[in-house]
Amino acid sequence: MSYSELLSQVPLFASLGSDDLERLSTSLQPRRYARGEIIFHQGDVGTDLYIIRKGEVTIRLSSADGREVSLALLQRGDAFGELALLDEAPRSTDAVAREETALLALNRKDFQKFLEERPQVVPALLAELSRLVRRVTQTVHDASFLDARARLARVLLDLAQRQGESGDEGVAITPRLTQTELANLAGLTRESTNRWLRFYAREGLLSYEEGRITLLEPDNLRLNVE
Repeated sequence: MSYSELLSQVPLFASLGSDDLERLSTSLQPRRYARGEIIFHQGDVGTDLYIIRKGEVTIRLSSADGREVSLALLQRGDAFGELALLDEAPRSTDAVAREETALLALNRKDFQKFLEERPQVVPALLAELSRLVRRVTQTVHDASFLDARARLARVLLDLAQRQGESGDEGVAITPRLTQTELANLAGLTRESTNRWLRFYAREGLLSYEEGRITLLEPDNLRLNVE
């Protein structure tokens, strides 16, 4: 897949025509990261937006005492670090390569030059940033008001919607997740995550084997959130 084709899959740039995508793609710089390598730390000065060409990236928050909360698990075609295109404020999260990962980096200066030439992208940028704010607001809401069972169900449904593959048995969540990773995404302990995974499996709502989760009855699982 060409750089411009990958750009077209990013919501921020989806409204651009082929000529504009081709123009912007000339500014992309390839980067590679090994499994577990830090792409950026919370507090780093941000200068680039990243697009995943291959691999997976975890966006997380870390505390001084070593605790971690995962905010998102991203795959090919996903973008992150959007705010770096707008200001020079420090990064608000960590980004870590979950496996060997190839990225494309778009520098703020190159993007601002592009905006001067193509101001029609500004509405799409604002719309994407508003979606980002809504996702963060939803995460805070879930952590504040949902119990453990509902929080796990919400995360599973979100993963299935964004990164699921439909099949005869149900919707398989494509990244294989350890219970620790799933617990971090839901803001739960591993023990609580294990307990509710087993509960949902007994209820026939999902299957969990060797890190692969398949939602057997997504609509019924959603009843645990609503």
